[in-house]
Amino acid sequence: MTKMTLKTTVAGAALVLAAGVAQAEKWDMPMAYAASNYHSEMGVVFADKVRDYTGGEIDITVHPGGSLFKGGEIKRAVQTGQAPIGERFMSAHANEEPLLGWDNLPFLATTYAENDKLWSVAKDKVNAALADQNLVTLYTCPWPGQGFYFNKEVTSSEDTQGVKFRSYNTATATFAEELGMIPVQVEAAELSQALATGVAEAFISSGSTGYDRKVWEQLSHYYKVNAWLPRNYVMVNKQVWDGLSAETQGAIQKAADETGTACAAKSEELANWYFEQLEANGMTVADAGPEFLAELQAIGAKMTDDWLASAGEDGQAIVDAFKAN
Repeated sequence: MTKMTLKTTVAGAALVLAAGVAQAEKWDMPMAYAASNYHSEMGVVFADKVRDYTGGEIDITVHPGGSLFKGGEIKRAVQTGQAPIGERFMSAHANEEPLLGWDNLPFLATTYAENDKLWSVAKDKVNAALADQNLVTLYTCPWPGQGFYFNKEVTSSEDTQGVKFRSYNTATATFAEELGMIPVQVEAAELSQALATGVAEAFISSGSTGYDRKVWEQLSHYYKVNAWLPRNYVMVNKQVWDGLSAETQGAIQKAADETGTACAAKSEELANWYFEQLEANGMTVADAGPEFLAELQAIGAKMTDDWLASAGEDGQAIVDAFKAN
């Protein structure tokens, strides 16, 4: 090979490489939770898999902790194309579309297996509703069961009157109001500051949120209730998705399916570990007492009735299918 031929070959290869790099799509992926949270960590795993399975055609950069868009802004950003992809928990949007509150029906599906079964009967209807909003669901991942955080011992609603309660969706606000508390909307990324400044004094969430936000610095008690296991979902703009080739869609969906399975397993693995960490940092972790639990279950039954009334036939079909299997 002559020097000229070699130079031409190298130059040609460089051009081909440059063309391949130029063709890569850069996707920013906003996420609401801390980088150390397993949802965010799995987002990075997903991004790495997508980069691998698409041969670098889709290059996703994860932005955790509400750093690119705040939690409440993420869905709208993806819908409108400000970001091609993002993650949010579904029930945050139940005020827009009641069906998206399928995973917040108190005491209906309180284990990982039951939650998975509930999602299996809900996903077709839920995904159809999201498609109408220009969104495609790639994968979902559950949080551990939801319990109550307080800065004092609570045995019944007599102890919760007037407490400022951080809510993250319609269901949690309803729980607060029914227990005589004052709901205040606070994003997870802002929770530590809200507790430190007295904007919020209590909330319902998993052990994960308490651990991530070191709530033992302000709060003293966690009551295990396991009211529901809410799900986060990774969504992509439908127009962006439809613009991809079938091969690229298949590669991304493969990455999504694998990540969703791994994320659910990680959630279940960490559930009790979070409780151990709360206790290790001085919090009292206990089951809710019988009087408090009875009150919560009564409120939960009312909330389920209200949801069925707002979600209509599709909501009833989901619950019926869950109970029939």
